[in-house]
Amino acid sequence: MSAVEGLTQDAFLGGRLAIRQPERGYRAGIDPVLLAAAVPAAAGQSVLELGCGVGVASLCLGARVPGLALTGVELQPAYADLARENARANGIALDIVTADLAALPASLRGRGFDHVIANPPYHLRECGSAAPDPGRETALGEATPLALWIETAARRLAPGGWLTLIQRAERLPAVLGAMDTRLGSVELLPLTARLGRPAKLVLLRARKGGKGAFRLHSPLILHEGSRHERDGDSYVPAISDVLRRGAALSWPG
Repeated sequence: MSAVEGLTQDAFLGGRLAIRQPERGYRAGIDPVLLAAAVPAAAGQSVLELGCGVGVASLCLGARVPGLALTGVELQPAYADLARENARANGIALDIVTADLAALPASLRGRGFDHVIANPPYHLRECGSAAPDPGRETALGEATPLALWIETAARRLAPGGWLTLIQRAERLPAVLGAMDTRLGSVELLPLTARLGRPAKLVLLRARKGGKGAFRLHSPLILHEGSRHERDGDSYVPAISDVLRRGAALSWPG
């Protein structure tokens, strides 16, 4: 993918961020916003996003926590260019490296980060049909195994650093199976659309060198009510604060 023909400009965090992204192809929704909100980052720390797309997760994190050293890796040159443009337009410093996470340049292989974040492709490509748009297919269809995402994250984390990712619940066995003894203190936060619904997404965080017990938290409910009954925003207040005001997502104690 060398160019993007049609673009839209979309508001995130209640208009704090204006993001240009493809009109067709992979379009960022709430998942990268939730990912950014779940990262326990503090000013002065370094963050590496694997597969950053047009930069939504990193820029949402940078808007919430000023003073971060943000770096994104993106395979597709056109998306990487949009991420650079979005960072400039929103006044947030974000270094974008166009590279395959399976072959990171030496400038990244020699660094350790306080945080690594990722929103890996959700779908096994041997299951289902490929998306007709190449950019969307690359973003959503797994070409690089989840195990390599986890391995790359573990290598790039500094001792004591945090991995935070969002993934479909059905892929959770692959995520957990890819973890080794370098990553501990694993916590899972299932995300469910409404009360009584099964969780379709999970947030996961793990610490390099962590020794804490595995923790499976109660599901975080995104919408009010047990079913969709009206048009408009039905997010519970805590999620609305994340999506509209850039608040942090609080992990259960």
